[in-house]
Amino acid sequence: MTAQAQVYQLFSGKLFALCLKYSRNYQDAEDTLQDSFLTIFKKIPQYQHKGSFEGWMKRITINTVLQKYREKSPLQLVSEAPDEVIIEEVELETENVSIDVLLKFIQNLPDRYRLVFNLYVLDNYSHKEIAELLKISVGTSKSNLSRARQILKKEMELYQAKKAKA
Repeated sequence: MTAQAQVYQLFSGKLFALCLKYSRNYQDAEDTLQDSFLTIFKKIPQYQHKGSFEGWMKRITINTVLQKYREKSPLQLVSEAPDEVIIEEVELETENVSIDVLLKFIQNLPDRYRLVFNLYVLDNYSHKEIAELLKISVGTSKSNLSRARQILKKEMELYQAKKAKA
């Protein structure tokens, strides 16, 4: 087995899960995973052994996701709040929602909200880092996160109400 095949076998599952949460569907996630590994293998000589190899691959995968969205159509990240506006924190109650259902709700978010939500909540990027990655203001990042949480909260409440009736 080649070294590339071993790297793929070891990390494809984790990186696919990462791709899936940023993608609209399974096929988009598969395409992103393939593109990510092509970039990873191309850039392996640039890896400087600082930090974990897996973390390095995750950054490449996230950058691949963002690049694909920029190429597809310009991200329409709408500036919704100036930097100084305080945005109300929306709490999501996920205990009664399966991970598959939650993932489906996240995948159905508008692109701008899904990207900010995933970067901030699931991948621990700061609003400053998100603003730099997406070329938006910190206030827009915060606003998009707040709106994503509001949408997800509403979807989960509707889901739980339907589930309670069944």
